[in-house]
Amino acid sequence: GLERGAKNQFSTFSNFITTINQKKEGIGNRNSPTQLVIPNIKNVRDLPPICLDVRQKQRVSIDTLPQELKAPIPTEPSLPIRTKTVKDFQDDVEKAKSSGDWKAVHDFYSTTFDSFLEINAAFKKDTNSPFNTIEDSGINAKFVNVVYDALLNTPQDVQKSVLKGIINGLLQEWKGPRTKDDLRAYCILLQNPQFSNTSTYVIYAHLLRQIAALTEADHHFLVHWSKKISQRRFKQLVDRLLQFISLRLFPAKPEEFPPMVKCTWWIPSATKVLALFNAANSLISPPIISYTDFYNSTLDHIDLMEEYHNWQCYGNSHRFSFCQYPFIISIAAKKVIIQRDSEQQMISIARQSLVDKVSRRQKPDMNMLFLNVKVRRTYLVSDSLDELARKRGDLKKKLKVTFVGEAGLDMGGLTKEWFLLLIRQIFHPDYGMFTYHKDSHCHWFSSFKCDNYSEFRLVGALMGLAVYNSITLDIRFPPCCYKKLLSPPIVPCDHNTLVGICDVTLDDLFQIMPELAHGLSELLSYEGNVEEDFYSTFQVFQEEFGVIKSYNLKPNGDKIPVTNQNRKEYVQLYVDFLLNKSIYKQFAAFYYGFHSVCASYALLLLRPEEVEILVCGSPELDMSALQRSTQYEGYQKTDLTIRYFWDVVLGFSLDLQKKLLHFATGSDRVPVGGMADLNFKISKSETSTNWLPVAHTCFNQLCLPPYKNRKELKQKLIIGISNAEGFGLE
Repeated sequence: GLERGAKNQFSTFSNFITTINQKKEGIGNRNSPTQLVIPNIKNVRDLPPICLDVRQKQRVSIDTLPQELKAPIPTEPSLPIRTKTVKDFQDDVEKAKSSGDWKAVHDFYSTTFDSFLEINAAFKKDTNSPFNTIEDSGINAKFVNVVYDALLNTPQDVQKSVLKGIINGLLQEWKGPRTKDDLRAYCILLQNPQFSNTSTYVIYAHLLRQIAALTEADHHFLVHWSKKISQRRFKQLVDRLLQFISLRLFPAKPEEFPPMVKCTWWIPSATKVLALFNAANSLISPPIISYTDFYNSTLDHIDLMEEYHNWQCYGNSHRFSFCQYPFIISIAAKKVIIQRDSEQQMISIARQSLVDKVSRRQKPDMNMLFLNVKVRRTYLVSDSLDELARKRGDLKKKLKVTFVGEAGLDMGGLTKEWFLLLIRQIFHPDYGMFTYHKDSHCHWFSSFKCDNYSEFRLVGALMGLAVYNSITLDIRFPPCCYKKLLSPPIVPCDHNTLVGICDVTLDDLFQIMPELAHGLSELLSYEGNVEEDFYSTFQVFQEEFGVIKSYNLKPNGDKIPVTNQNRKEYVQLYVDFLLNKSIYKQFAAFYYGFHSVCASYALLLLRPEEVEILVCGSPELDMSALQRSTQYEGYQKTDLTIRYFWDVVLGFSLDLQKKLLHFATGSDRVPVGGMADLNFKISKSETSTNWLPVAHTCFNQLCLPPYKNRKELKQKLIIGISNAEGFGLE
């Protein structure tokens, strides 16, 4: 990194670079750095969402331009001729290291970074080719990487010359639209590792500001060029931007930066550039890095509700909010927003109930503040369905469950037990609502037609209530289900609008019916004559209650043969039929049930994967974290039995650890807040050591007899957690 002694020189750059603002204003503020321009361009491919406009109450995809832009492309100025190769540069560096004479290297860096033209002259693969397409940036990535890898190991005067050159490039007066050479220069400068140092943040901020202010057409090129960057360097770019945002929000040394009031544009500019990388990441399957790598956990410590309310009130206007860019907000922070939004809705509805009672001169009853569900165990599903249908206006109140004939007081345990029992019964194969696919270990909606789909609405409402009341459910739906659940994320006002319909692919089918998906994949890659060898038409068959029924995938499909030419269309229509059309009524009821409870603009912030985590928890286990947060009753954490227990559990395979978690809590997944949110407790069981451990899943409690040695504890624990379902031990 840069030495501390260099900061004084960079502070002069701080003063010098403020003239960038004046020069931009002199041009007439052609491009506002605080707002991305989103033109309405038809018949083009969509980029992934970069920001949200709450005024439209739906996800907004950034329209992108076709590869050949209709607007005239500005003329590229002629580039200086530079002949230095990667090997020449490496030889110069080696000679400098051995001799101590860095002049040749210094001259290269100071010349190369002196202007955008020089950057292109050095790093453009062919200076005579325009490289005006999104497919190829024309950047010699290997040369760029070698030059940057060597930069931080050069003397300070070399590093300073690079920063001076960057300032010169940023200070140039721009007239007219950017050229592709300018975009290439921006792409190269963003990768400069010097910008990891806080002493360069003033320069970095102005670079980000100019990139954020580019037109949508220019962003289109940067997005597609960025997806070609290697995974390691792509991750470094993202981490550098996240660090910049974090340190601007909570600087370790506030005196290092200008006052916040003078640089309010720093964070919006960085976030908008980060949005371009997020869009590039989403264009590739599988993505370059995980979507969680874009999370900034620093935002967990700001006033999220103020951000949320600003977003609701001002939408995509000039007022910046992180909620416009939900990819940067962690799932834990989103859960906080959803919970507080839920609490506010609960309080509002409860207050309205109280006011209504008082206005009618009726005595207030505390029960009116809750969603009180009373059910009989023997009629669990029907009673629950009746209660939720009858109390549809109370669904956003705090849930309290009572089992008829039992004296239990619901302090959270009865609610969780109600969820567990209801889910277990509804998803049982004999019930017929869902089909369990053993190959994929997940449930999917039964396509059987029926007169009443209210029970599917009940399942949706259950999922909504679970999210609303912070209950983790043991449900195994494929990712496609949550994608459909957010299609659209806000219930449309027009009841004739289709809901739960989304674009589905063969990959989605693989996650549910891998064997069928494999067969369709074989059809697509078959090299013979499809029509003669398969003898199929655009018609499919399904068995319903012992009767085979046929369905046409398109009009007169039974008369249209599947051929080598139309097999892609056949596969797409077949997948769409299985995952959308054949279960439309079932899923629509499920969709409306979920949104009857969770209707909130906060859902616009969520990805399908995040909805799954909110409903079912995270599959990533950290038993060491569970050990640190466990509470004890009758034991001390230093007791021999407890030490044996954790020694055994930490040595378990992942499969056994999941079984233990399922045995003790009713689910093998972890809440969004981590293991600490489980409130896991180990209680001493005053029984014979011949007994097996017992669990109270409603309270996440494990009752452990005082086993005398490690071997006995391990044996009894494995037997208990491996035989706790079906015809084993209940």
